[in-house]
Amino acid sequence: MLLGTAAPALAATDEDALLAYVHARVAAVAGAGDEATHRYAAALALAPGNDVLAARALAEGLANGDEALALSAARTLDTAGKLTPDGRILLAGEALKSGRWQAADDQIGKLSTDEVFSFAIPILRAWEAVGTGKGDPIALLEGTKGNALGTGYAPEQTALILLALGRTAEGKAALEPLLKEEGVRSARLRVAAAAILARKGDHAGADALLQGESVILLRARQRLAAKGQLDGGMAAPAAGVADFLLRVAVDLNAQQVQEMALSFSRIATFLAPDNGEAWLLSAELLSARKRPDAALAALSHVATDDPLAENAIERRLVILAEAGRKDEAIGLARAATAREPGSLEAWLRLGDTLTQTEHFGDAADAYARALALVGDGKEAGHPRWTVLMLQANALSQADQWPRARAALEEAYRLAPHEAVVLNFLGYSQLERRENIAEAERLIREASRLQPDDSAITDSLGWALYVKGDVPGAVALLEKAAQGQPADASINEHLGDAYYAAGRRYEARYAWRAALVYAEGKATTRLRTKIDTGLRPDLSAP
Repeated sequence: MLLGTAAPALAATDEDALLAYVHARVAAVAGAGDEATHRYAAALALAPGNDVLAARALAEGLANGDEALALSAARTLDTAGKLTPDGRILLAGEALKSGRWQAADDQIGKLSTDEVFSFAIPILRAWEAVGTGKGDPIALLEGTKGNALGTGYAPEQTALILLALGRTAEGKAALEPLLKEEGVRSARLRVAAAAILARKGDHAGADALLQGESVILLRARQRLAAKGQLDGGMAAPAAGVADFLLRVAVDLNAQQVQEMALSFSRIATFLAPDNGEAWLLSAELLSARKRPDAALAALSHVATDDPLAENAIERRLVILAEAGRKDEAIGLARAATAREPGSLEAWLRLGDTLTQTEHFGDAADAYARALALVGDGKEAGHPRWTVLMLQANALSQADQWPRARAALEEAYRLAPHEAVVLNFLGYSQLERRENIAEAERLIREASRLQPDDSAITDSLGWALYVKGDVPGAVALLEKAAQGQPADASINEHLGDAYYAAGRRYEARYAWRAALVYAEGKATTRLRTKIDTGLRPDLSAP
């Protein structure tokens, strides 16, 4: 065995290929993606017919975004009859991109032997028909019926293909029910559809699709106004297939099939290199695999005027912070505010980055600058009370409670019916044992608005505990723990309530559960309680 993987069978004369393979595996294990792909390419060139080596090269080529290596390896495996579904879709997509329609059709047809990914055949053939102008793409999509997987993707593809075909009225009608839910996907679907319309000269229709408060839509409107066009417009079948593969990749990632998800997102970047969503998803998946440098390299492909540019910057900051490169993250965020001192998003990102890196006082100052820019927040898409909440959190953690309370009280005046505001203001006073009756009133109102929110249920249970209603507290805290069994604070509260009720064994069980997820000072406090029991100085906040 070599580094956990059997070395490919090579002839004695293939020592150079074997050596290149060994170097490639070492580089891959070390996370040196560029070196690994270089070595795999060398090994494959020396042993072009070795399917074991080709399989490793395909996986590494896709993971590292090396299209040439991935294609070379896929062709070797295809010849050997051992090509995987992602490799098959890679070859089909490359043929679509280059207009080799028969080759694309052959590769798509071979997917029929795969039990899982054969559902993609009607969708791929529909986009092929868009490119060739032969056949009815919408009729081909009917082939998804009867297949649960294909049926789930067909509505989006139908709407986009209708728009790409110039059947605008039908396309808009098909799109309308897909846009009812808010969120990133809905915004991206609007942008993709608007890009198609803009390419066909329907700028009014494109602008209508881009109305909304999300930053993605705002950026898209700005780019459309400045350039008259948007990227991601399905100008060719390859771009449409890329969008489809991204939908599949998102779902695979949600099901923890991350390697295949990364392969599909990388293929999407090959097919549509101007699709910012493909680079963002690739970065997210690479980051999850503890490859921050590769993730940051992927993010560098998102254009500064892409509608997802803000998302890319935020992801870059998170990756740097998670990789322990906190100074780089802060420096990047500060540079953005220096470059755009009037940018609300830049100041919010700086505040978030400083909070994440535990520079709470500086974070509060950054949020203060954001508050100066946000006004009432209606135009910016950030209600003022949400920024006040961020500032209050930073001030609270910086031990500046009077200022934090003032920010929370202003947020409460602006949004008296927001459960998160009510709970934050109420619990913050409760943990400091201030205005306990008023704190309970606020938390009760939050619980009325969101009765199934475990965090709010915990707050209400703790309010009862503080005022001495231990049985009532236990009932609510047990409900909160059932909703969020991995929450350290909830389990500690429950343990304290159990102990006060004389249920000492259960108290220690709850404290041990809390200790699994606790951080900082809480770990010392919990260990002491487990050893000695509850004392007044050990009570949870």
